[in-house]
Amino acid sequence: MRNRPSFGTTPRSLLALFFLLCMTLLASCGGGHDDDDNTPPPATTGSLSITIAGVPAGLAGAVTVSGPNAYSRALTAGATLDALVPGSYTIVATNIANGTGSLAPTPLTQQVTVSAGATASASVSYAATAPLALRLQEVASGLNAPTFLTAPDNDSRLFIIERAGRIRVVENGNLLPTPFLDISNLTSTTGERGLLSMAFHPQYASNGYFFLYYTNLAGDIVIERRQVSAGNPNLADALSSLVIITIAHPTYTNHYGGLVSFGPDGYLYLGTGDGGGGGDPQGNAQNQNVLLGKLLRLDVNASSSAQPYAIPAGNPFAGVAGKRAEIWAYGLRNPWRYAFDSTAQQLYIADVGQANVEEVNVRAVSQAGNNYGWNIMEGTQCYNSSNCSQTGLVLPLVEYGHDSAGGCSITGGYVYRGAALPELAGQYLYSDYCSGWLKSFSVSNGSASSVKDWGISNVGNILSFGQDGRKELYMLSSNGKVYRIVRQ
Repeated sequence: MRNRPSFGTTPRSLLALFFLLCMTLLASCGGGHDDDDNTPPPATTGSLSITIAGVPAGLAGAVTVSGPNAYSRALTAGATLDALVPGSYTIVATNIANGTGSLAPTPLTQQVTVSAGATASASVSYAATAPLALRLQEVASGLNAPTFLTAPDNDSRLFIIERAGRIRVVENGNLLPTPFLDISNLTSTTGERGLLSMAFHPQYASNGYFFLYYTNLAGDIVIERRQVSAGNPNLADALSSLVIITIAHPTYTNHYGGLVSFGPDGYLYLGTGDGGGGGDPQGNAQNQNVLLGKLLRLDVNASSSAQPYAIPAGNPFAGVAGKRAEIWAYGLRNPWRYAFDSTAQQLYIADVGQANVEEVNVRAVSQAGNNYGWNIMEGTQCYNSSNCSQTGLVLPLVEYGHDSAGGCSITGGYVYRGAALPELAGQYLYSDYCSGWLKSFSVSNGSASSVKDWGISNVGNILSFGQDGRKELYMLSSNGKVYRIVRQ
């Protein structure tokens, strides 16, 4: 007889029972997940909340935050900075301009520690300071007719032109006895002749090129390129001369213009006078086939003896028969000094008047072919005519009469873009050769605003302004001294 099946335990049944027990235990423990696994990982970054107070509507604060891993952030208003690496952060606040006054921050500098998982806080409060007052600080003396001052970008030295043909260097506050360059054998000081200005190439630090504006012994205008010597940064290479252009200037010994300068576009500009004589008797300023009474624009970035310059694209008369391709603007009498404001992309031309009016013209840097009106106009007045057409002419933004301002010959300056006087930012500074005062204005919506007389005088005839490598401004006097414009 066959045995009946056994209902006792077997290995297979034990295995099934064990599996069922495990599944029951897992279900009762929430699927096998520990409650501790829901805890978020510890924070690795922190935050910094910065409050900036006291800044009027329409103005912006000037606060910079720096910290670990080269972190840097500029703030114009309060903000919370997130995801910061823990560590020490430095907060630096600087003055902000408010018209001709300023707002000063408290504190100027502070340190804040940012911790992981926490929000640190800091505050900066601005308050009005006393209105800006200016004075002149003497930086050099004993110079022979200092006519111009300039410097390469970010260079602490000053390069001062003496009209008789020498370029002097001020280094660490000392006027060096040996000139940077002496071309006195190439020029004369008859009339308004001489070495009138210089300009460093934008890549001077790598190529060593600089450009001169002078009159030769025949009285012609010469633009010449030179180079610094290989072994001495305070000495030019005497054998490096390359004449870029010579412009005939016959008959008269005045109205040479006199400034050579690089524009924001990297091209070389030069402002020439109308050739001299009262009232432009040769008719040069309105004649587009001569280079006198003009602002010229040249490409000198590949100059050689075979081709000293090229005509940049955009020159208004390039390829036009009977007109000179070098011309950028015309209708100028004697633009002794002009200036580019690269920040606002504006060009300021101070044009010396004939008998009644001194003027400052302001136009966009990019505007080519402007006719500034001479000798149809003197300032906003018709010249030698009671009725003249102003069609197509650019009239000055600012002018002053010889009687009302006690002036006789405008000395154009610069728009201030330095760091020492933030209240002065955007102000164009200028003077007068005879009166020696210092005045300024800014441009707003096409008009002059914030016009101010700074109450400075009695420093001799103002021959020129200068701008150093940090964009601080200077005044050069016939008394042989150079003055830096500083806070009183």
